[in-house]
Amino acid sequence: MGKGIVNKCRKLKLAYNDDLLGDTTMPEDTNPFSENSTLEEKLLYFSLPMSLNYQRDSYKLWEAALDTWKDKDTRSVFKLENMKGLKEEDIREKLLKYKLALQPNKHIDTWRRISITVYDNWGSFKNLLTSIDYDFLKLKKVIQKDYKKGFPYLSGPKIFNYWSHIIQEYCDIELKNSEYIEIAPDTHIIQASVKLGIISKKEAENISREKLSFLWREILKGSGIDPIEMHSPLWFWSRNGFEYKV
Repeated sequence: MGKGIVNKCRKLKLAYNDDLLGDTTMPEDTNPFSENSTLEEKLLYFSLPMSLNYQRDSYKLWEAALDTWKDKDTRSVFKLENMKGLKEEDIREKLLKYKLALQPNKHIDTWRRISITVYDNWGSFKNLLTSIDYDFLKLKKVIQKDYKKGFPYLSGPKIFNYWSHIIQEYCDIELKNSEYIEIAPDTHIIQASVKLGIISKKEAENISREKLSFLWREILKGSGIDPIEMHSPLWFWSRNGFEYKV
């Protein structure tokens, strides 16, 4: 089974690269950046909204993030140092204006807590990455263990791995040990896993994200394909109705 799945994965990767999977516009493509943008600006933009990306439309999330960033009256929520100076009701108003936050209490707390954690301990996201020498495994320890309570939702296994992938793709950085970034099993990855025969429809109902990530790593072992490399091909293959045949 493994070899046949790996061959299909190779075909899906090629199809994704050749634009054969239908519309492959990433939600994160909605961003305001140019060549003159700083690394810290990009890290702020692709990190804080990511912490609010739970059971919601990713395209609408990033459209809301862009609107919030472009509006001079709301962009201040993207400055870490403001999270202590701004009153909570002000932060709430700014994050709710374009529906970047949907939950008026939990989402505001998540945004503030991550901002304050980063600011108090490193001063910036860039300094955080510098402190761990841009090493994914060290980043994992910091976010998921040492400071886990300071990174609500972002420290979860699914979103942490996907976030690590996104900051590489959109912030022009390269993390050491990035081959250990796991595939991030959301609804589309689960459906694609069923389609490929990795799990059954019944198993898909209650399989843990960690278990599915483990299965993907085992299947791709020795193939030369890192698990996270399959995220976008599988995601768009499922999202576009499995129209491409492998």
